Amino acid sequence: MLKPSIFACSIALALSACGGSDDATPEAVKPALLTLDGQQPLVVAHRGASGVLPEHTIEAYAKAIEMGADAIEPDLISTKDGVLISRHDPELSGSTDVASRSEFANRKRKDTVDGEAFDGWFASDFTLAEIKTLRAKITTDPTRPQQFNGQYAIPTFQEIIDLAKLKSTSSRSIAVYPETKNPTYHRNLKLALEDKVIEIINKAGWNSKTAPIFVQSFEPSSLKYMKEKGLKTKLIQLVDGDDVDLKTGKVTLAYPYDRPFDWNTSGDKRFFTDMLTPAGLAEIKTYADGIGPWKPYIISVKGQLGADGKVMDVNGDGKVDYSDASSIAPSTLISDAHKAGLMVHAYTFRNEKRRIPADFKNDPKAEYKAFFRLGIDGVFSDFADTAVVARNEYLKEMGR
Repeated sequence: MLKPSIFACSIALALSACGGSDDATPEAVKPALLTLDGQQPLVVAHRGASGVLPEHTIEAYAKAIEMGADAIEPDLISTKDGVLISRHDPELSGSTDVASRSEFANRKRKDTVDGEAFDGWFASDFTLAEIKTLRAKITTDPTRPQQFNGQYAIPTFQEIIDLAKLKSTSSRSIAVYPETKNPTYHRNLKLALEDKVIEIINKAGWNSKTAPIFVQSFEPSSLKYMKEKGLKTKLIQLVDGDDVDLKTGKVTLAYPYDRPFDWNTSGDKRFFTDMLTPAGLAEIKTYADGIGPWKPYIISVKGQLGADGKVMDVNGDGKVDYSDASSIAPSTLISDAHKAGLMVHAYTFRNEKRRIPADFKNDPKAEYKAFFRLGIDGVFSDFADTAVVARNEYLKEMGR
């Protein structure tokens, strides 16, 4: 027997073949989308248009909006004077030109952030005025465009909300998707993030489930605190992992990516994977509206093993990575989360060949569509334009 969705698709295709257009296809015979709310999946611009411009800048966020993103994602950290700014890490040398600024040479020091040791410059040692003199640089991948390094300033959370409001229209609302970054670390510095997040959201008039904002964190205590303090926006529990074992396709767990850092400090011995069990999902539902899992929890990858038992360099480029592996059968995480009433927004989708499993034939759109077909509610992407094209192709195949 045909599954209902396939059966409905067959009818839609038959109608199309008889001369009807997609727009003319009655809603009753269009296959249902498998997202939690039945709507098209969300495209979240991960750190802005971070595939082409320095991440977490107004210019990167504006570019992502131009590319068609539904939401822009800032990671929030604090300055010395308690202002929320957008950076992926409290240590600044990875994403700014601070290391080349002689006036700040004496600020370099060692610190540990969520179990990772750094020797550099930390936002908590700089006022907002000083932060505003720094300029951003592209990170994540050295093959990405570098010509815009040193040109763009670091924005505040308020400035990002202002941009989203400015770019929104009556027919298109731009959402903001902030993350409380390293909440325990900031709390220990007496620079807690949560109350300031709530204050700015209240000021924006966005403190409701229907407002164009999602608030995310890897630390459950951060989300629970904000909910208890009156934050009514959609809340998302992020779920991390250390790596993928290409021999088995399993997500590996190693400190400090084995569990939320607040669980480490509180003595909670559970792992991120415990969040993804039916009991774990039910617990998340008590304080959040969705999960943001690392995408291998949904579709992982597995390499080919040689006679020596090692993963083979199939494409012969001298490295073993995702491009030498193929995707394996998907987990039931999306359907499990939907049963618990949770939306699922997976991270992070990228275009580089080495990040695309071999069975997708180096086509990032093929990877997106595999997730869309499973009912994913949203994707975090460094290349929002690619995600939007893939979504359009998926919707077309669904008769929409």
